Amino acid sequence: MPGAGAGVQAPEASPGRYVRRRDEVPPDDDGCDDVFGVQVRGPGDDPFDIPAKRAPVERLRRWRQAALVLNASRRFRYTLDLKKEEEKEHIRRKIRAHAQVIRAALLFKEAGEKQNGDRELQEILPRGFGIGEEQLTSLTRDHNYSTLQEYGGVKGLLNLLKTNSEKGIHGDEADLSSRANAFGANRYPRKKGRSFWVFLWEACQDLTLVILIVAAAISLALGIATEGIKEGWYDGASIAFAVFLVIFVTAVSDYKQSLQFQHLNEEKQNIQVEVIRGGRRIQVSIFDLVVGDVVALKIGDQVPADGVLISGHSLAIDESSMTGESKIVFKDQKSPFLMGGCKVADGYGTMLVTAVGLNTEWGLLMASISEDNNEETPLQVRLNGVATFIGIVGLVVAALVLVVLFARYFTGHTTNPDGTVQFVKGQTSVKSIIFGSIKILTVAVTIIVVAVPEGLPLAVTLTLAYSMRKMMADKALVRRLSACETMGSATTICSDKTGTLTLNQMTVVRSIVGGIELQPQASTEKLSPTVTTFVLEGIAQNTSGSVFEPEDGSTVEITGSPTEKAILSWGVELHMKFAAERSKSAIIHVSPFNSEKKRGGVAVTGRDSDVHVHWKGAAEIVLALCTNWLDVDGSIHEMTPDKANHLEHFLRFNYVVPCLTLIFQANRFKKYIEDMAEQSLRCVAFAYRNLDPKDIPSEEQRINWQLPDNDLTLIGIVGMKDPCRPGVRDAVELCTNSGVKVRMVTGDNLQTARAIALECGILTDPQASTPVIIEGRVFRAYSEAEREAVADKISVMGRSSPNDKLLLVKALKKNGHVVAVTGDGTNDAPALHEADIGLSMGIQGTEVAKESSDIIILDDNFASVVKVVRWGRSVYANIQKFIQFQLTVNVAALIINVVAAISSGNVPLNAVQLLWVNLIMDTLGALALATEPPTDQLMKRTPVGRREPLVTNIMWRNLFIQAVYQVAVLLTLNFGGRNLLHLTQDTFEHSNKVKNSFIFNTFVLCQVFNEFNSRKPEELNIFEGVSRNHLFLGVVSVTVVLQVIIIEFLGKFTSTVRLSWELWLVSIGIAFVSWPLAFVGKFIPVPQTPLKDLILKCLPKRKKQADEGPTPPV
Repeated sequence: MPGAGAGVQAPEASPGRYVRRRDEVPPDDDGCDDVFGVQVRGPGDDPFDIPAKRAPVERLRRWRQAALVLNASRRFRYTLDLKKEEEKEHIRRKIRAHAQVIRAALLFKEAGEKQNGDRELQEILPRGFGIGEEQLTSLTRDHNYSTLQEYGGVKGLLNLLKTNSEKGIHGDEADLSSRANAFGANRYPRKKGRSFWVFLWEACQDLTLVILIVAAAISLALGIATEGIKEGWYDGASIAFAVFLVIFVTAVSDYKQSLQFQHLNEEKQNIQVEVIRGGRRIQVSIFDLVVGDVVALKIGDQVPADGVLISGHSLAIDESSMTGESKIVFKDQKSPFLMGGCKVADGYGTMLVTAVGLNTEWGLLMASISEDNNEETPLQVRLNGVATFIGIVGLVVAALVLVVLFARYFTGHTTNPDGTVQFVKGQTSVKSIIFGSIKILTVAVTIIVVAVPEGLPLAVTLTLAYSMRKMMADKALVRRLSACETMGSATTICSDKTGTLTLNQMTVVRSIVGGIELQPQASTEKLSPTVTTFVLEGIAQNTSGSVFEPEDGSTVEITGSPTEKAILSWGVELHMKFAAERSKSAIIHVSPFNSEKKRGGVAVTGRDSDVHVHWKGAAEIVLALCTNWLDVDGSIHEMTPDKANHLEHFLRFNYVVPCLTLIFQANRFKKYIEDMAEQSLRCVAFAYRNLDPKDIPSEEQRINWQLPDNDLTLIGIVGMKDPCRPGVRDAVELCTNSGVKVRMVTGDNLQTARAIALECGILTDPQASTPVIIEGRVFRAYSEAEREAVADKISVMGRSSPNDKLLLVKALKKNGHVVAVTGDGTNDAPALHEADIGLSMGIQGTEVAKESSDIIILDDNFASVVKVVRWGRSVYANIQKFIQFQLTVNVAALIINVVAAISSGNVPLNAVQLLWVNLIMDTLGALALATEPPTDQLMKRTPVGRREPLVTNIMWRNLFIQAVYQVAVLLTLNFGGRNLLHLTQDTFEHSNKVKNSFIFNTFVLCQVFNEFNSRKPEELNIFEGVSRNHLFLGVVSVTVVLQVIIIEFLGKFTSTVRLSWELWLVSIGIAFVSWPLAFVGKFIPVPQTPLKDLILKCLPKRKKQADEGPTPPV
């Protein structure tokens, strides 16, 4: 056991674990590093840093105010609408109050009618049913118990709705259709998603584009007035066309993302519900529920519609989602009304659906509130910081260009293509001055369009939308966008065993009943009738599962959790007739199984009025409660501990000396459990005790009755095999190699957990001991400091409760880990909520667990969890690729235009050309690079710290090489292109146009070639996997084809001329050089220390701190 305080040994690092140095927050800094790795603000003053979960509203407001935004409606479209959230809460309160007022008014009206003897007009009843839609809705909405009694109680209601409490409705197409027509469907009108025209309108609201459209209109008017309609419309129309092309492509891209999010929302809302139809328990969509359906409810379920309780045991409902009050309400025959949208907090039962869709408060609420995926993610906010920083630089540059161009123009230093001066004081007409000024303004504004990357934050949304869609195919449904990003930074995964690492297909392979092992496991030959009766009664009554025995003798259908199904299947093999067995006794009270107690019990009374309390649960826990055991002949013997160690070998080989049987039986049962656990079997024990009918409380007091679990008599123990999932060992190994530590947290016996962990590769040492493999109760008993000290060493935690899992998550987070946790039960909700990424199970997971999680693993498979890690890393990597590409274009375009403007007064790239470049680098670039599928290379890296600079030193190197090359080549061409391209024989005007067209063409082709470089910022082979990325190839192909069309056929609009095939080859050759340049550049070493830290070392404050010694770690 670890010592406390100073004596605690430093925890070992996980194998290959990335130490999240940058995520540890020093006292004088809130951990907010600038996105470039360069701190541009003072410590603790970065508004573009928000937590991944539960960000305070003030932090969300702060970054919005700090962002430089040209088109707020588009930029903030996929962020949380704070005003709308307030409106949603207001609507919720309004609907709750509205329902309460209606309820009170109807009760008041009913009381008045009774007093006056008035009667309402009889409602026209739907054909085939004894009650109408309005009557049912009113009954449930008003929770009117007296009216329910008038209908004959729940039994009467079942008859009126032509359904059966045991068999449910018929469930054929005709029956379902008639019920939907009579009482409505369980759907509500969803608010329609925004149409394409809304996205088009939003794209038009960009301030710079509006200025360009106005400039285009003035240019068009002046051009026609000056040069006539035949020639004068080109300049204005070309700018307008380029602007509308940008708007259209932007709107199409945004609209497609919106459709993807709508589809994901529908998937999230499509809850599966267990109903009884035709005697069978089946899973149906919540939207297919009809009035009259009998729904099975268990702990963690969402109540799918309004209804009344048919039968239930310890059924507790959390109605906070509807009433707003955090209060658990117990339901019984005197309080049977259930409201849709509430959660089952405890117990189980069956309900009769009486109102669906808009006839329920939940339906009204959901129809009034649109479910959006709007949620800003940390990466999205940080990219707003990038966009703001670049935008400020762009505005400064544009202002500088504007001042220089105006100064040169009005001082007579700007010339026309033919060499004549554009402005001569006293001679140039007002029209010409306005025309020239508009051209200058258009260039400056277009530089802003290129410089302010509005699409950069939206590239996150694009890659998230793409990733979410692809993750659905990989069996992962993302509930919170930020989880996609955070998963890429995960350093440890705390996984459940059952169903995640194993197949969740349990079968009983060993059974000990009456002190002997049955051979085979379902043989009853050696059991007396008394023992068989107790076994079958315990199996049939103490279960939340069900057995359907078809009348035609076909295969028996068993439903329930995998454990329940395995035990019920074993019961069927023991010749149990489920319905007949349950009819022999009646359930008085139930203590449902939960993961804290690890056992569940039921009290039943038989036909002879005997009361038995049956318990079933974790074998060693139930065994510890037993003081007696049931012998094979039906006799009961006292459970006595072992007192003679020298005879232990008899027990090991099942040689039991008759006279010593009583002495050794306790240890013999323990030995059975240990043997089963070593074979990786899950052990479940059955026990019972008799109860005096006088000790049973009255029905009113029974709700709080704790079933007695002392002095139990052991009936038997079963061992269930749940094999490991195929491929899980490879998945665990992949995680370990990528710096992600996998830990198994299970409620199973420590020996079972060890065996499975060895099989899965989580444990490599069979002799591993505490704290590598630890029991939940031991970990729980440690102090907080001790838990933090041992947390890193833990690989397996057995016999853990959900609270133990929560404590482990907290300890790991304190140690600097980014923690992902899997969970399926209601009690797992706190751990899922606390973890950086909560992963719930889609098959076995309860609705409560799913709502607390960030991602739902649809197939409950650990391999799918690893795929989520890949996608998380892919999101981060794709954004970095896009940033590298976009910054290269930004830097090159700005420098070329600024230097040319200052030196010559003319810019080689005009407004239309810059708009085309903007389209390439913004929307098309995002489509090409932000949708790159994940590669195996991603899983060979360590996790990325969540506050690592987005622009790494490697990216700075690549960006610098490409930008310097492009700027050097294009500026050389700008100033010496006529000579270099042998254009001196042409007229000055024509040769200038050819030179500028060549510069434009070369610049665009450089970006096309650089897109390939950006795919692999660190790898030498930039073409690996390119053939599989059809979207990338499509975008590049479209870009090249459109560039050819622009140069060869649209010269009038873009102010270009056709290029000869020789000049095309030279353009391609210059652009091609960027590939070998990037290849060679990757051999240039870069420092490991981020650029920010290198710069800060030069600052006096940091030097002083360095002299004083290192800052102590937090």
